[in-house]
Amino acid sequence: MSRFQEALRATNNLRLLAAVGRSGGELSSIADLIDNFLGSPQLSASVERFKGVPGGAEMLSQRYPPLQPDIDSLRQLPPGSLGRRYADLILSLGYDPAFFRPRDVSTDDRWLTQRIATTHDIHHVVAGFGTETAGENGVLAITAAQIGFPGYVLLTSAGQLASFRFQPERFPLLSAAQAHGHTIARQAQCLAAVKWEEGWEKPVRQWREELGISDPADAEPYGLDGQLGPLP
Repeated sequence: MSRFQEALRATNNLRLLAAVGRSGGELSSIADLIDNFLGSPQLSASVERFKGVPGGAEMLSQRYPPLQPDIDSLRQLPPGSLGRRYADLILSLGYDPAFFRPRDVSTDDRWLTQRIATTHDIHHVVAGFGTETAGENGVLAITAAQIGFPGYVLLTSAGQLASFRFQPERFPLLSAAQAHGHTIARQAQCLAAVKWEEGWEKPVRQWREELGISDPADAEPYGLDGQLGPLP
């Protein structure tokens, strides 16, 4: 890739970051930023890291289907199960169950981008981070650290800088959430390489034990308990 193309991408990243800030984190603005890395050296490096984690190369080569949850069915699962907690989160946020941006998944970088985008809210549930600003930064930090997913690296870096510069009173909570996410990233299996769809009925606590998440964020000020209440 030429220096001109990389300079143009960097310029677009700044423009898209500004759009994310103006929109208050609106989903389509975040999706635009993430898609701007398609074809980039940074995303190619993230794909290679993903291939190196257990199960990653197999999922990629098989083009494991993007997540397509049936929220009504998941809502019928027992309280405390992954599917029920995920459905409760999606409904509490008022999201359309089909809100995912459609993407062609014929290339490695497009498949990985779609997989991460569609499973992001499952990471909230499994790691216990809420969806307010600090919680979002905490959960993004996991995938940023585990495989260097470039959109999330940029969002978490920009989030810290913007908070430190313009909202210093919020910086301690945001930085604590990111540090918590980095701790989970080091301890746990790669969340991007998990086949969640094969265990919707499994309790969240069991998922955490199997994945190595020993210190979830639920009860923290940036945790999910504040939105959904404690796990049963």
